[in-house]
Amino acid sequence: AALREGYEHFDPRAYLRNNYLPPRADFSSEEFVVPWKLRCLAETFASGEIRGRTLIDVGSGPTIYQLLSACDHFEEIVATDYLAVNREELGRWARGEPGAFDWSPFIQHVCKIEGRGEPWQDKQRRLRERLRRILPIDVHRPEPLGAPLRPPADALLSAFCLEAVSPDRAAFVRALAHVGNLLRPGGHALLLGALGESFYLAGPARLPVVPLEESDVREALAAAGFALRELRSYAMPPALRTGVDDVDGVFFAHAQK
Repeated sequence: AALREGYEHFDPRAYLRNNYLPPRADFSSEEFVVPWKLRCLAETFASGEIRGRTLIDVGSGPTIYQLLSACDHFEEIVATDYLAVNREELGRWARGEPGAFDWSPFIQHVCKIEGRGEPWQDKQRRLRERLRRILPIDVHRPEPLGAPLRPPADALLSAFCLEAVSPDRAAFVRALAHVGNLLRPGGHALLLGALGESFYLAGPARLPVVPLEESDVREALAAAGFALRELRSYAMPPALRTGVDDVDGVFFAHAQK
């Protein structure tokens, strides 16, 4: 209940300013956190192993960067978020409305690291075409979408959601198991998340986060029925500790149900 009340004050634009503009979204070097996240996703999707009909993005927030490498490998991408303000922000971008957040530097960077010489506008158009549904979700329910996904998703992606909406590690594990219900057996799960973070700011909202270590991520995935394939971590450098959170680092996990 306290978490829900806190999220009533969540400001999507403040969150985007804090995390997806410079200094954190600086594409001049792989040392910065946003290029690191994009490379983790690009390299994992480049294997060609993670593909299929449907990918579901759990807790998309107001962001689409996490879907840029995924959109080449799925017929449909389903974005989800608990907050209507985030779903509205996503819808504005998907429809190409004036005033939507400008993700073009991210799209250009992903095209560059994928190295296919593709015009970034083509990737943007493809993601908009494949982002067909933006749905409400509650990861604390056994059926997070209110009903089973039919057919189950071939892959699951979630970035900075579960640890930020769970009051403790046990709730984090349960939420991971709940979203796993959306995935077919053998399906892949890609997670990005915070390490050692206890809070973050989004305008007037100060949101609590479950502080995780790498070992917590490993144990939670195993407890929720996933086999870990890869785990990478990034240490947040002093220049990117801007006061909008107390994050120590970021993890990227690839697991399979």
